[in-house]
Amino acid sequence: MDWTGVGISLLKAFLVFFGVVNTVPVLVWAERRGSAFIQHRLGPNRVNIGGFTLLGLVQPLADVVKFVWKEDYVPAHANRAFYVLAPVLLLVPAAMTFAVIPFADDIVVAGRQITMQVADLNIGILYVFALASLSVYGIVLAGWASNNKYSLLGGIRSSAQMISYELALGLSVVGILMIYGSVQLDDIVHGQGEHLFGFLPKWGVVTQPLAFILFLAAVFAESNRLPFDLPEAENELVVGYHTEYSAMKFAIFFMAEYMAMVTGAMLIVTLFFGGWQIPWVESAELQAAVGAIPAALLQLGSFSAKLLFFLWLFIWVRWTLPRFRYDQLMRLGWKMILPLALANVFVTGLVLYFT
Repeated sequence: MDWTGVGISLLKAFLVFFGVVNTVPVLVWAERRGSAFIQHRLGPNRVNIGGFTLLGLVQPLADVVKFVWKEDYVPAHANRAFYVLAPVLLLVPAAMTFAVIPFADDIVVAGRQITMQVADLNIGILYVFALASLSVYGIVLAGWASNNKYSLLGGIRSSAQMISYELALGLSVVGILMIYGSVQLDDIVHGQGEHLFGFLPKWGVVTQPLAFILFLAAVFAESNRLPFDLPEAENELVVGYHTEYSAMKFAIFFMAEYMAMVTGAMLIVTLFFGGWQIPWVESAELQAAVGAIPAALLQLGSFSAKLLFFLWLFIWVRWTLPRFRYDQLMRLGWKMILPLALANVFVTGLVLYFT
């Protein structure tokens, strides 16, 4: 057995998981500061250690302490086994989705080629969609196992919403797969390193602008973010499917939502904005100029900069747009986004056939 390869794979998995998990508290802080900025409030600015607030960064640490020590209450009439299992069913798929996301081009170190992703699966984007679709089971199970009618309604709402927008999510990507001829995310990113008309990067947003808009809307709906957070509508459902959850079980739901947001932003960057590609800079030329490892770090920086922009976009939209009504949500998904996604596939096929 190639123990060196196994060690490298385990190290990549640990680093990616560690990075994503630690992104969650930073996103919580950014969400609070961003909402305060948009709404002209101060935001978290009082929690401190020795008088140092660190711009509110101490607040996420205080939240962790609160969740760990808070009473872990289980409703008397809840189905205890499924009640405990539901948060896990939501978190595990969210944590496994990052395995196929490429963060930089392959590098060669000491004669060994290292792929800058945890697993270069030949099913690529299909693996992401398969895992993402499992999260609805955790939400529905949480609503049902809580033995609370508000939680159950939140779970049912979520299942209807996620099934509706999963169709549009998958169809909006079909045009990308047709253009770049692969379902492997690494191949799609390499395809976006080419240029149209000799100067325009062949990014997915250039070749499939309508698909990008539809995919962006579907990702917002899939991650239950405003203006599509109907499963958690406070006015009707208290807080939806996790009404009866507290302590670390609630924190797991909270983490899973932000990890789904990170996944969606990573997919947008990978499919439509060139992934780790640096505009007008060939990967081979970059590696030859600065070396394999510095080139990988620069490409990781390019990927991270694009990712941060879309994570901020999630926050920006949440605190700008009001929540849709449920009938508006379903009408948008079934009568507008889905037909447009089908039309986009049809037009893309015609263009590829005649060119």
